[in-house]
Amino acid sequence: MQGVVFLGERKLEFQNFDDPTPGPGEVVLEIKASGMCGSDLKFYRARTGGGTGDLGLGGDGSPVIAGHEPCGVVAAVGSGVSEAQAKIGQRVMDHHYAGCGVCNDCRAGWSQLCPEGITVFGATGHGAHAPYMKVPARTLVPLPDELSFETGAAISCGTGTAFGALRRIGLSGRDTVAIFGQGPVGLSAVQLATAMGARVIAIDVGDERLELAKKFGAESCINAGADDPVAAIKQLTHGAGADRALDCSGAAAGRLAAVQATRTWGTVGFVGEGGDVTIDVSRDMIRKQLTIVASWTFSTIGQAECARFVADRHIDVDALFTHRWSLDQAEEAYQLFDRQTTGKGVFLS
Repeated sequence: MQGVVFLGERKLEFQNFDDPTPGPGEVVLEIKASGMCGSDLKFYRARTGGGTGDLGLGGDGSPVIAGHEPCGVVAAVGSGVSEAQAKIGQRVMDHHYAGCGVCNDCRAGWSQLCPEGITVFGATGHGAHAPYMKVPARTLVPLPDELSFETGAAISCGTGTAFGALRRIGLSGRDTVAIFGQGPVGLSAVQLATAMGARVIAIDVGDERLELAKKFGAESCINAGADDPVAAIKQLTHGAGADRALDCSGAAAGRLAAVQATRTWGTVGFVGEGGDVTIDVSRDMIRKQLTIVASWTFSTIGQAECARFVADRHIDVDALFTHRWSLDQAEEAYQLFDRQTTGKGVFLS
C-alpha cells in the first residue's frame, strides 16, 4: 500500500509500504477518516538541514506514515485479541499512543505518560494517512453508531484534546471562558464549552477563524491583531476578567494574555504545544490566587467520554471540517492547511 510521508521543508510524498498484518494483541484498521491536526505541521514544516529530530521517524530511523487522527473499522485481528477488545467490522477510533501496557499510567488509559517510553502513531510509528493501520488492540476506542467517521477522527485528537482541557479547568455552565487560538482545537473547545452551558469568548488573529467560532457558539469574538484581548475581555466581564481561560495557540502572547485576562481565583489551561511564556508570578498569579494547569490530550476513557458527550448532545463536530479530501490530494491539502486560515481538513476513503 501507499502512505503519506512528511519529508520536511513543506514537502511530502507517497511511499510504498507492506500491507500490515496483525501480530499477537494487535489489529489492523481499514481507515475511513484520517484527520489533519495542527501538530502535523511540525513534521511537515521541519527543517532538514540540521538533523532529523523534528521529522517523523521510527525507532530505526526509517520513515513513518503520517496522520494521528485515525478512525475506521477493524479489518483483521491478531492472536490473543478477544471479541470484547475487537471484532471484524467494528467501528472504532484509536488512541494514538502505545506504551508498555502494564504500568499504572498505561493501565489507566494514559499511555502517553508511560515512563518506559511511547510510540506516537503518525510521528514515531505508522499513522493513518494510508488505507490500513496496525495498532495494539488496547488502543481502540469504540465509535458510537450515531457519529460519523469524520467526527471520530476529530475526537481522536483535536476535539478530544479540547474536551480533556475543558475538564481539566473545571468548566461549568456558570462560567465565562476565554478561548485563545481558533485552530481545530480552539474551535472544538468553543463547540464543547457552548454545549456545557458556558459563555464563550473566542480570540484569534484571523477573521476567517473567528467567523467559524461565532458560528459554533462564541458569544463574543476578539481579533487580537486589532484589539487588546485583555482589555476587551475585562470590558466584557465588567472589569473582573474571565472565570476560566484556555490557550490553544501555543504562542507566548496568547498564553500571557490568557493569564492576564483571567479573574482572581480563576483557572487557566495551557493546551497549545510548543514555545514558552514569561509571567510575572507575583502580579499575575500569586496575588490573583490563580490556578494554571497543563493538559496533554486525553486518556482512552476520556476519549470515549468525549464521544458519548458529542453524541448525546448532538454536537455537529462534522461542521469543523471545512475541507474533505481523498488521500491522493494530500499535497494540495497540506499546502492549504499550512496557511492556518481554515477550519479542519480530513482524508476520507
